Amino acid sequence: MTVAWYGGGTRRIEVVSGTGHWYKAGEGLVPIRWIFVHDLTGTHRDEYFFATDVAMTPQRIVETFTGRWSIETTFQEMRAYLGLETTRGRTEKTVLRAAPCLFGLFSVVALCYAQLPASRAGAIALRWPGKTERTFSDAITMVRRELWSHWVFATPTHHDAFAKLSRPFKAALLYALAPAA
Repeated sequence: MTVAWYGGGTRRIEVVSGTGHWYKAGEGLVPIRWIFVHDLTGTHRDEYFFATDVAMTPQRIVETFTGRWSIETTFQEMRAYLGLETTRGRTEKTVLRAAPCLFGLFSVVALCYAQLPASRAGAIALRWPGKTERTFSDAITMVRRELWSHWVFATPTHHDAFAKLSRPFKAALLYALAPAA
């Protein structure tokens, strides 16, 4: 069958599907639909999917999973770079305040990065074999560099000290510190 795939494309896959039961604490055996998926292009590993809604078709289950991928990636990036789920709050109110603020910060970084001139935005993208697109890591690194260069180091208290550094040393300093901050 042909299904919607990661990144908005489509993919030809083979599937085998059936129903079975899964033990759920407090409920006993519950019915599930299982699907074995084989990507005919050979670029993705074979995968099993499970759904507790046995009325869902195999195509809908696969498309639901691949459609959620951008959401899962967003949460992974927020955990890694913005500290989502690491707040030290012990109360419900603290958690309910912190999570929306971090989602807002994610959006602000994305918007700031989108506003950068293409020449500067693309200049920092980390490159390695197989990488074809910029990531949130690239975006937050570039936004940090821009803020430090044009705001923090440009303030009168820091400008004089930063101006004494050679251009190659400034570039190395920003290159090394921005990803790590």
